[in-house]
Amino acid sequence: MEELFKYLGPIAMAAVVLVLGLGLFNMMRGGPGSRSQTLMRWRVGLQFVAIILLMTALYFSTR
Repeated sequence: MEELFKYLGPIAMAAVVLVLGLGLFNMMRGGPGSRSQTLMRWRVGLQFVAIILLMTALYFSTR
């Protein structure tokens, strides 16, 4: 189980950083505001998933 979380945590964090970067890039180049809004909403959802994964990994590693 720990082996699974060893890879899922960094993948989830990388997804958050990627979506954040895409949203910021879209805002800086003056892209459509609706796209930036959608990307930022995705970022929040991915952050939630990443936190849940990391907390679950922490729970199982201390058991």
